[in-house]
Amino acid sequence: MAPNIPCKKSRTSCVFLVLLSSVLCIVTTSAELQRFEHPTKEDGSLSFLVLGDWGRRGEFNQSEVAFQMGRVGEKLDIDLVVSTGDNFYDNGLSSEHDTAFEESFTKIYTQKSLLKQWYSISNFYIYIYMYVVLGNHDYRGDAEAQLSPLLRKIDSRWLCLRSFIVDAELADILFVDTTPFVNMYFTSTEDHTYDWRGIPSRKAYIQTLLKDVELALKMSSAKWKIVVGHHAIRSIGHHGDTQELIKHLLPILQANDVDFYMNGHDHCLEHISDIKSGIQFLTSGAGSKAWRGDMKNEEGLNKQGQRVNFFYDGQGFMSVQLNPTRAEIAFYDVFGNVIHSWTTSKLLHLIM
Repeated sequence: MAPNIPCKKSRTSCVFLVLLSSVLCIVTTSAELQRFEHPTKEDGSLSFLVLGDWGRRGEFNQSEVAFQMGRVGEKLDIDLVVSTGDNFYDNGLSSEHDTAFEESFTKIYTQKSLLKQWYSISNFYIYIYMYVVLGNHDYRGDAEAQLSPLLRKIDSRWLCLRSFIVDAELADILFVDTTPFVNMYFTSTEDHTYDWRGIPSRKAYIQTLLKDVELALKMSSAKWKIVVGHHAIRSIGHHGDTQELIKHLLPILQANDVDFYMNGHDHCLEHISDIKSGIQFLTSGAGSKAWRGDMKNEEGLNKQGQRVNFFYDGQGFMSVQLNPTRAEIAFYDVFGNVIHSWTTSKLLHLIM
C-alpha cells in the first residue's frame, strides 16, 4: 500500500515523487473498486480535460487536438486528464512492448500542461496523470497490456484499470468498464477477436461491478459525482444509445444523484440532459478520427425525456472546472475554440 504522505494546503510546500505509489494513495473501502486519492488545488477547486477515441500515432488530427489540449490545459491549470477509452487503434495494443503506446501517447501529448513538472527533488517529477478506461477497440488487442505496470514505467502519467475510483476530494470520479455489458461483442464479433481473459464469467463480472458502483455512489459524500465509461448511455451519434447501459447502469446513476456521465465511443462531442434526473450525458470521443454528418434523429431522444443541448461532428475535447458550488463544462474544436459551454450551481450547505 502506498504511504500516506502528509501535505500542507499550499501546492508549493508539498514534495512528491513521480512513482505511482508515492503520488496516489490507495485507500481500501468496503467496495471492491480500487480507490486513488488525487488532491485538489489550494482553493479546493479541480479542473481537468476529457478526451476519447484518440490513439492513431498523431494522424487524423490527433496531434492538432493534443496541441490545443496543451494550450487549454495551461490556461485552466488542469489537475488531471481523463480518457474515455479506445486508446489505441485499430486493435488496441499487441503487447506491453507495442511501440504504439509511445507513438500514440508519450510522443503526442507533450505540451507543458500535459507533461507538467509540479515539484522537483533529486530529478524526480510529478506529472499530470491520465486516468484511463478501456474501450471496445482496446479489447480487440491485448487488453491486459494496457493494465500493465510496465507502461507506467515507460510513461508515469498512465493509469489504466478496468474499473476504479478517483477521489478528488470535492468530486468522486468512477471509471466503469462498459465494454463487457454490450451483447454484440459476444454474439456478433464479425472478424474481431476480443480479449476476455480478465473476465472468466461475464454475468458474474457485470453483477459484481454494478454492486460495487452502486455501493461506491451510495457511500460517496463528494459534492460532485461523476461516472466515466467508454460507451454512451444517451447519444445521437453513430452508435446511439447503449441499451444494455440504459437497462443496468442508468437506474443506479439516477438513484444516486450522479451529476455527469462522461463517455467516448461516438467520435463526436455531445451534451444531452436527462430532464427527470438532471444527469448530464457528456460525450468526448473526438480525439482523432471523426464521423462527419453521422447523426441520428434527435427528436426521438427528446420524446424520451432527454434534451439535446449540443452536438458537434468534428474533432475536439472537453474541459471540466469544479468548485464546491459551481461546475463549468466546455467543448473545444480542433482549433481550440470554445464551441459549447454550460454551467450549473449547487447550494453550499453550511454547518452552524
